[in-house]
Amino acid sequence: MVDGPMGVIRISPPQLRTKEEEGGRSATWLELFYDLAFVVAVAVLAGRLLDDVSLTGLASYFGYFALLWWLWASHTYYADRYDTDDLVYRLLAAGQMTAVVVIAASLSPGEASSTRVFAFGYAASRVLLLLMYWRAHRHVTETRNLVKGYLVGFGSAALAWGASALVPDRWRIVLWAVALTVDLATPWVMREEQARVPLDVSHLPERFGLFTILVLGESIAAVVAGLGHTVWAWQPTMTAALGIGTATALWWLYFDNARGSIVRRDRSIRRTWRPTGWIYTHLPLAAAVAASGVAMERAVAEAGQGPMRGADRWLLVGSVATVFACLALIQFAGAARGSPQSRTVVMSRLIGIPFLIVIGFLSALEPSWVGLGVFGICVAELVADMSALSDDVGMMRAST
Repeated sequence: MVDGPMGVIRISPPQLRTKEEEGGRSATWLELFYDLAFVVAVAVLAGRLLDDVSLTGLASYFGYFALLWWLWASHTYYADRYDTDDLVYRLLAAGQMTAVVVIAASLSPGEASSTRVFAFGYAASRVLLLLMYWRAHRHVTETRNLVKGYLVGFGSAALAWGASALVPDRWRIVLWAVALTVDLATPWVMREEQARVPLDVSHLPERFGLFTILVLGESIAAVVAGLGHTVWAWQPTMTAALGIGTATALWWLYFDNARGSIVRRDRSIRRTWRPTGWIYTHLPLAAAVAASGVAMERAVAEAGQGPMRGADRWLLVGSVATVFACLALIQFAGAARGSPQSRTVVMSRLIGIPFLIVIGFLSALEPSWVGLGVFGICVAELVADMSALSDDVGMMRAST
């Protein structure tokens, strides 16, 4: 331990936090602080999408969002297994936050925009993660084979990220694709070792839930920004209220059906798709939630000025439809097999998607009416959920 001016600062080696005897873990204050860097980064990405809702803009948005999400998820996986919240870990986490802030600045419009700086920032973040795993490799003998695989795979990807900052622009995206492929393939290659070191049933689902809250917060902020672009009138005000209602409904739909025990694999079942599906479906879910906020901001700003623009209308209905599809898959992956309530919820999510697509084809609708239609479908989903939950409770009472 090192004595500091504010008390005792611990230097503790990493230890395995996901042993069977441990439970009831919650996110630490450091993890919540760490998320703030990603709040900024997601806000910058949302601003980019707000300025360009073309297919090219959407592809750029989802591509960069996937890279940011993978940074966040990689750190979350490490913290889930090895976090000791000591001095060294805090400094490394603060370094990663700095790298994320640099990444966010490199994505902003204007002179700060730079793919080269983005690559340097991303490589720095991966190197800091490697230092965390190097400590775990030294001190946690029971997971040494797993961490060795991570060091090789993530280390190779980090080299590609660093090299991408030194090559011409036309080759940079190629190296990014190679690096991300290696990064994503590493956990798959190490899946058998990972099955011997299961994730925490309370901590990891909470972390993914907190990231979902993060992007929902961006949706609320986007609605406020939309009001800032217009004058006080009933159309933009009502559209803003519908936007808040839609964000609330999406929060309700996710958290009333959140099940996290699926992330902990049964050691006798090492090739199940359910934990992987549950975890990685949160990527398109988070990206779609943030995109829906951008669409609502544009809807609020356009309210009272005639029919909603086609690109903006499709961004709204498409992002909410994507959220519904992701919620259906998460529900299917996390629910008990054969659960009638789960089947009802999954089917209601899928049935809601065609209704959203119909709204997308109604080109004469003004933004307030588009917002009302989307909100109405979300409310119908909530009613179906509550009905399914009521039936499930009734069956449980009847069985007792």
